[in-house]
Amino acid sequence: MSRQSGGFMPADDASLGNPVGTYIKHVVVIIQENRSFENFFAGYPGADAPMFGYSNGKEIKLRPTTFDGQDLPHLWQSAMTDWDRGKMDGFAEDEGRAKDGWPYAYSYVKRAEIKPYWTMAREYVLADHMFPTEFGASFTGHLTLIAGTDNLTPTKAEVNFPDGLYDDCDSPQGTKTSTVNEQRKIGHYTGPFPCFDQFNTMAQLLDNPSSAASGRTSVSWKYYATKVLDAGIWEPYEAIKYVRYGPDWNTNIIAPQTRVLNDASDGALASVSWVTPSWPDSDHPGDASDTGPSWVASIVNAIGESPYWNSTAIVVVWDDWGGWYDNVAPPQLDFRGLGFRVPCLIISPYAKQGYVSHTQYEFGSILKFIEEAFDLPALGPTSAGYTDTRANSIEDSFDFIQSPRPFVPIPNPVGTEHFLKEPPSDQPVDTE
Repeated sequence: MSRQSGGFMPADDASLGNPVGTYIKHVVVIIQENRSFENFFAGYPGADAPMFGYSNGKEIKLRPTTFDGQDLPHLWQSAMTDWDRGKMDGFAEDEGRAKDGWPYAYSYVKRAEIKPYWTMAREYVLADHMFPTEFGASFTGHLTLIAGTDNLTPTKAEVNFPDGLYDDCDSPQGTKTSTVNEQRKIGHYTGPFPCFDQFNTMAQLLDNPSSAASGRTSVSWKYYATKVLDAGIWEPYEAIKYVRYGPDWNTNIIAPQTRVLNDASDGALASVSWVTPSWPDSDHPGDASDTGPSWVASIVNAIGESPYWNSTAIVVVWDDWGGWYDNVAPPQLDFRGLGFRVPCLIISPYAKQGYVSHTQYEFGSILKFIEEAFDLPALGPTSAGYTDTRANSIEDSFDFIQSPRPFVPIPNPVGTEHFLKEPPSDQPVDTE
């Protein structure tokens, strides 16, 4: 029996095996900044997100806030304080966590300010157990979203951020990174220059598939950033020696990031895409800009209104918790983490409608799904620090038996034209 829309075969045909690659030909990973799950989705129906938390055993009601708020400490050290060995009650302890006498970390963003995200959650999938690979901040969060690891050895990983300008292969000579070991001790600026060849990334895997079943010579990919050179920690491939000094550098790193909007309509979308924002559109605390939800909605709308819709999966994820309260103690799978829960939206014509997934996901779950879609091997073994092998795929958030649902545009307060005309931001990207 064929589908009524697009001539697809039903996914319950046993001959299909894993159905992901039959229906998903494009995966787009949209990365936003510094929000815990509860900071955006406290009180969401069916999600594990109560409207209160705990600080040193005392219950604290979460208070509403806006994007016009302050940044919070969110390095490894702050994560250890917040986590408190799984008690999840240290979020008020760090200096800078109070505002007008209130433990500011115990806040959620008003729903009216993030309405596009709630609309996406109601129409598609909200995953309420997505955990970053590692405790800590944006530098390692972005690395692990392209590699599933940041291990330098099986017992030592990158942590926090480097000590120099740019944080990548173009950093000044002598720049050092910091490391964390299996005893969770920080080696401040004792690590290597931030131009890594100690671990594989998805670039190597997509460029050089080794699965005979796929019959591919390569899988196209693009990474959208504010600029190609010196884009900072939100463009992690500049810190990967294979990409920075290889042919991908001039073809696959795309700037400005708004080109994704035209690529969708112009038939130029790659098989796999990562999309990072400009500073004003990033959701980053302390910027006093509320355009992030509309930026994400504009990308979703551009793809949804293009011929790519029926074959695309979009994953929206935030790179770290940003110091905000969350009630769920992250499972500890190795010395790096998992880190604190972040929001995750899964959008596709095959995504379960209005579904809250409670499956334990991690950043490696996204990479595993990409591997399934394009019949790729794993990046490497769990014993070497790679997480895509151990992770649960996000596949269970899809229903491939259903016909692909027609796209309904996501209302966004700031229209797509705003982003297409938005001048390049001269503000530095996140430094923590």
